[in-house]
Amino acid sequence: MRSSVEHRHRRRVLIVAYDDAQILDIACPSGALDIANRYGAQPPYAIELGTLGRRAARSSTGIVLAAGQSLQAVAGRLDTLIVVGGIGCEDAAADERLLGQVRRLAAHSRRVASVCTGAYVLAAAGLLDHRRVTTHWGWADRLARRHPAVAVDPGPLYISDGDVYTSAGVTSALDLTLALIEDDHGPTLARTVARELVTHLHRPADQAQISMFLAAPPPGDRLVRDLTGHIAGHLTEDLSPAALAARAGVSRRHLTRLFTAHLGTTPARAVRAARTEAAAHLVRSSALSMAAIARRCGFGSAETLRQAFLHHYGVTGDRLRRMPDTPPPRGAPGQQTSGP
Repeated sequence: MRSSVEHRHRRRVLIVAYDDAQILDIACPSGALDIANRYGAQPPYAIELGTLGRRAARSSTGIVLAAGQSLQAVAGRLDTLIVVGGIGCEDAAADERLLGQVRRLAAHSRRVASVCTGAYVLAAAGLLDHRRVTTHWGWADRLARRHPAVAVDPGPLYISDGDVYTSAGVTSALDLTLALIEDDHGPTLARTVARELVTHLHRPADQAQISMFLAAPPPGDRLVRDLTGHIAGHLTEDLSPAALAARAGVSRRHLTRLFTAHLGTTPARAVRAARTEAAAHLVRSSALSMAAIARRCGFGSAETLRQAFLHHYGVTGDRLRRMPDTPPPRGAPGQQTSGP
């Protein structure tokens, strides 16, 4: 009797897998929820992995995962239904047996979530129509074309639209899961889990999926690659176009041509964007004053930093710090985090 009572008082989380799923899409949410349990989540999470017919799921790495549940046999209420992504997502989205089970289980879940290209499965099941969603940036256009009733936004790390949550690629599953833990149990436990995971707590939903310096230039352009690395690691130093050109041993005009060709922006704007991204992270993850953040990120003053935030995000640093972890309205300046 005791075990059945304990089971009823758990938050039941079912992760849906299939062949060629991305193993990190499974490990990130299940690992974070397990750590939340070990640090006292009340009620705790009951984490289950389900597949059609309880078949073992071969991940895209070749590692085979044994499923604990047959989707067809799952009964009762679920707290959270999570559909993972991976290179097998399109085959999964074409499997009517899987889609039927996802629809059935979603109807009995408090909330539904997808990781990465798991959004393909939710969309094919008709669960994303007329909702704003995200997915991995490299798959977003295809999802939008295939499902015109779905409002696909490739910018944010994750989006909540009512009781449906979607996240970007792979490790953004951690950001989404930390947000779910915070919703369920408060910020203290979410911070504890983040520390245990040795990750940031936690990147805001509206942070761009790709920093301009992760969108690396072609490997053959070593000069631009070296300079972007130098910028990111030396934000407080002289990063003027003249200083960068001198470091690279090229003229300022040639430097501008290279940055425009490989980063789509000028050297000065690239430096400003890098400093603003770093400052935004400190605003959201620390209690440092705006003046201290400005100094750490190479801005001349707190006012210069304020102007940079207004240009890149459409809000001041103080407002950014107070904002909840939800995306800004579609089309707002905050979506232009990696632009000039």
